[in-house]
Amino acid sequence: MAASLYHSFKVRFSDLRAFSRRDWLLTVAGSLVLILLTVAAVWTVRHAWAVYGLNRGVGDTVFYDAAGRPWFRLDEQRRDVPLDRISTYFKDAVVAVEDHRFYLHPGIDPIALTRATLNNLRSDGGMQGGSTITQQLARTLYLSNTRTYARKLQEAALAVMLELFLSKREILELYLNRVYLSGGIYGIETMSEKTFGKPASELTLAEAALLAGIIRAPASYSPWTHLAAARRRSVIVLQRMREEGTIAADQERMARAERIRVQPPPQVTSARHGYAKEFLRQQFRDIYGGDHPPDWQVHTTFVPEIQDAAERAVRDGLRRLGVKNLQAALVAMDPQTDNLLALVGGSDFATTTFNRAVRSRRQPGSAFKPFVYAAALERGLSPVSTITGLQDVALRVPSGVWIPREARESEQDELTLRAALLESNNAAAVRLQQQLGSAPVLRLARDLGVPDQPDVPSLALGSGLVTPLDLTAAYAVFPSLGSRVRPRGIVAVRNAHGEVVHRVHVERERVLSEEVAFQMVSMLQDVVNRGTGAAARRYGVRGAVGGKTGSTNDYRDAWFVGFSSSVVAGVWVGFDQPLRIRDGGSGASVALPIWADFMRRVARDLPAAPIAPPAGLHAEELCLLSYHRALDDCPAYVEYFKDGDEIPSRLCPIHSGSFKQRAHRAVQGLLSALGGGLKAIVR
Repeated sequence: MAASLYHSFKVRFSDLRAFSRRDWLLTVAGSLVLILLTVAAVWTVRHAWAVYGLNRGVGDTVFYDAAGRPWFRLDEQRRDVPLDRISTYFKDAVVAVEDHRFYLHPGIDPIALTRATLNNLRSDGGMQGGSTITQQLARTLYLSNTRTYARKLQEAALAVMLELFLSKREILELYLNRVYLSGGIYGIETMSEKTFGKPASELTLAEAALLAGIIRAPASYSPWTHLAAARRRSVIVLQRMREEGTIAADQERMARAERIRVQPPPQVTSARHGYAKEFLRQQFRDIYGGDHPPDWQVHTTFVPEIQDAAERAVRDGLRRLGVKNLQAALVAMDPQTDNLLALVGGSDFATTTFNRAVRSRRQPGSAFKPFVYAAALERGLSPVSTITGLQDVALRVPSGVWIPREARESEQDELTLRAALLESNNAAAVRLQQQLGSAPVLRLARDLGVPDQPDVPSLALGSGLVTPLDLTAAYAVFPSLGSRVRPRGIVAVRNAHGEVVHRVHVERERVLSEEVAFQMVSMLQDVVNRGTGAAARRYGVRGAVGGKTGSTNDYRDAWFVGFSSSVVAGVWVGFDQPLRIRDGGSGASVALPIWADFMRRVARDLPAAPIAPPAGLHAEELCLLSYHRALDDCPAYVEYFKDGDEIPSRLCPIHSGSFKQRAHRAVQGLLSALGGGLKAIVR
């Protein structure tokens, strides 16, 4: 019986194995085909519905603020016009030079596609296009400009759908109203107005050929930056029009000879939030190129109310200074989330669109010093460790030997780190760098996102170059208690179906220990409470805030970078071509008032809550003047020490204290003297 059951089981198992060997690959292959067909069908239905909706017009990519409110459009200048209100010359020029078989093909041009495919197979230099006007429209409306075979297949499929649901006239109208034509301008109507001061219906043959030629390479043929190249390109366009029979030879000659007058570069129509908007638009274009997808949503981190406060602070601050052509930049970000909250890149976006907050690299001066002090704390020093030999500091410079002013004028030969930072003592910063060596300072700066600093003796004095954005982000390491943050302006991009097609994740990396970061927070708060940043209190800044001033030689750059628990803000003031701002134009007198104005304006939305010390620190009460153990009548403060720090044991030598404390201090002095004598005997 058992043998019979075993034989039956063996036969069935053998049949199962035989079935698996015979049909396994077919089953898997069939399943994969079914899945692919399902995905393709869903994609086709969804995009077919979107294409069908084009007869009602298309939308625009919209940017949303941090609260999810619609903020601005990707293209605020485009104005759609019917095809009848576009010059026939321009329509014929575009068809002739971009897709001369436009009225014959079904969306894809087999001849052009075959030629492009053969060229791609022969060449390793990348993919050749072969795109029709319909394919270009499909890409502009629905796809990114990533050059891959998968995208080309999608582009071809969408082009066929467009041809099925729309007439050639409708396709051409959509294309001419959405094509990118340089200078941030989409659509022929706006481009014609900006270039020649006339509607698209009034373009001459020469003007139409010039604008049609731009489509192939808008950056290379922009009439405002490369007019000569655009004119040469227009000659090719006119030749193609003659070859296609849309113009005669004499018309071509006359158009070539026509003198074209291009208007000055377009002025900004709305400057409000201009620097922030263009920064975000550029970030979007860095991801998706110049394409213009419809009904997409770009969710950002910016808060328009905080952006307003930043712009008002910069505008009012520059007006108070009253110096012609002076510029300023302001960057504000959340140190806990990496989110950019506001960004101002100049005095007025309507008159100068250059974004100094992102693109201008300037010397930070003393605003670089906190990184030197943080490197020192990481290597075992405490805020009350002393820097000695201040009167012996000298640096070799091209003009000879440079001695910091403090070393020439002061009788002090030593300072604590805390005292040196709050008074921004140059000699102390240079001496501290000499004690540490440049390597740890350069390493920390690089880790904080300000790389490529010079390995020179004046590194501690901010002789390298930074952008306001990078320096502000680097300061976020202090209120974040040691984490480097990489500022982000865009959180996510959603397509017309609501799908997330791009997401920017929070990127954080521990650079300093929590204990060192908090010690720096305490020291930088001291700078504001009683150091070079004390004017902030006079300007009405309240709460737990810290920061550092910065000035460069001859007052050419003025900085203040400061923070609270909820915001880090950096301000730079100067000229585009470095010049003296004014006599005494330091960071404290020029940049700090703008920073303080901004912080007051956002105090309600971004409150300055105390930053709690981490558990690994030890609190000790010291004298605010001597940095020794406090007596009863000392102006005392709480100093925080990490494990391994040397904690002061001596009582304050400045204040008197109680009888018991004075007696204790006398004993300390006697023991110290005896110890010194014994050391001398031993030697």
